[in-house]
Amino acid sequence: MSPFALPANEPVRSYAPGTPERAALVAELERQSAIVEPIPLVVGGTRIMTDQTRSFTAPHDHARVLGHHALAQGQQVRRAVDAALTARSAWAASDLETRAGVFERAAVLLAGPWRQRLNAATMLNQSKTAHQAEIDSACELVDFLRFNACFARRLAAEQPISLTTEKNRMDLRPLDGFVYAVTPFNFTAIAGNLPTAPALMGNTVVWKPSPHAVLSAHRILELLTEAGLPEGVINLVVGDAELVTQEVLAHPDFSGLHFTGSTAVLRGIWTQIARDLSRYRSYPRVVGETGGKDFIVAHPSADLDVLTVGIVRGGFEYQGQKCSAASRVYVPSSIWPILEEKLRAAIGQIKIGDPTDFRNFLGAVISRQAYDKITGYQRLASEDDACRVVTGGTARDEVGFFVDPTVVEVEDPRHRLMTEEIFGPIVAVYVYEDSRFEQLLELVDATSSYALTGALFARDRRAVELAHAKLRFAAGNFYLNDKPTGAVVGQQPFGGGRLSGTNDKAGSMLNLVRWTSPRVIKENLEPPRDWRYPYMAG
Repeated sequence: MSPFALPANEPVRSYAPGTPERAALVAELERQSAIVEPIPLVVGGTRIMTDQTRSFTAPHDHARVLGHHALAQGQQVRRAVDAALTARSAWAASDLETRAGVFERAAVLLAGPWRQRLNAATMLNQSKTAHQAEIDSACELVDFLRFNACFARRLAAEQPISLTTEKNRMDLRPLDGFVYAVTPFNFTAIAGNLPTAPALMGNTVVWKPSPHAVLSAHRILELLTEAGLPEGVINLVVGDAELVTQEVLAHPDFSGLHFTGSTAVLRGIWTQIARDLSRYRSYPRVVGETGGKDFIVAHPSADLDVLTVGIVRGGFEYQGQKCSAASRVYVPSSIWPILEEKLRAAIGQIKIGDPTDFRNFLGAVISRQAYDKITGYQRLASEDDACRVVTGGTARDEVGFFVDPTVVEVEDPRHRLMTEEIFGPIVAVYVYEDSRFEQLLELVDATSSYALTGALFARDRRAVELAHAKLRFAAGNFYLNDKPTGAVVGQQPFGGGRLSGTNDKAGSMLNLVRWTSPRVIKENLEPPRDWRYPYMAG
């Protein structure tokens, strides 16, 4: 096989009753559930338990203490920066095949013996079902590790033209400093990709994972260590976000930010980088993916069964805690009465609870803060006369942070439920007149400051072409007759524009380009021996 041939995507296992993967996952869940694990900082390969620690529990079971993690103070953050800079010289000097080999070995381990270790950690720590963990912490992360290695080789092979009298080549150097990776709770694969993509290109990294995903982050670093990642290449610190960020951005060798999180936080960090620009040795690269207010547009020609599945899966899988989750839906009046009944019937069959019970379709939302925010929107829907709760609208927090999937019909297409990011299992529906489909598309494009994902459901090809043109800038990932979630590495590189981020497309070569500072080398094979040019002859 050519070294530039793209790998196959990691197959998704079913976890159906009687399958070996189900038995292995159940056993690993039982094993990890019985452990209260200390989670250290990892700085320069040294595991550090600080004087200050914080216990963490499963979101779906407040009584289930999973462990306690160290909290970094300024001293440990500065040590992490120093460790990254110490490791930089040797790691940057290593060749691409050496670096790629580490991450490809990690992919082999994760696809095999480590698969259920990371899946179980993700289910317990982040309340994902077996299917949601499998497509995330196993398949997508394996794909990132494999595809990025292939993309990096393709980039390195892309060389400039050389003439017969000169030789030109491109040296893909890492950035001149260290990279700061800030990762979210909702995708273990993103938590793995944000530090490893820059590291693959020769950078060293200070990594701050979400405090709500420390167990799976720890497992990722254990995996990379077993795969042969040298000490200090990726340094894991958990602590107060503002404190860690302030310490990192204060260093003159800060050279890049790889971020996934909220729009407000990215804006704040970017503002600080701009304010401190004069202190840095280079212009820092900023790669960020933030929020979304993702849409589904239904045309009168939509297949109602397909549309129902798109809304249920796209809006409610993983409790709506996906930046790509469908949050606003536009439905023509001619099909709304039937679609409403189909949604009620489908949602009425959904079971919610502990994801280690494989009968459940949804787990818990991630935290008390998230629960309070989401239920606040449920109260808004129930108290506002311009809203009608179609189904759901209830929640309970006695055992875990469980929020029932909620569909709300709104009268105003610019209602808060249609414009504000909720990040929970609430879908707002606006019903429009069939004859106003083109005007509706203009409304969809103008409604949100986000532009991450969106979907159109239609069988009429003219409607598809019209929406394709009208919504060209409304979503970085656009889906036809499919839910707006579930981008696959190598198939649908992911990222959006406007306030959804820098759109550097994780899962493609475009992202890796941002982590290089290329050097061009020209060697003249026949250098001139006379300073004069021919045109100067008398």
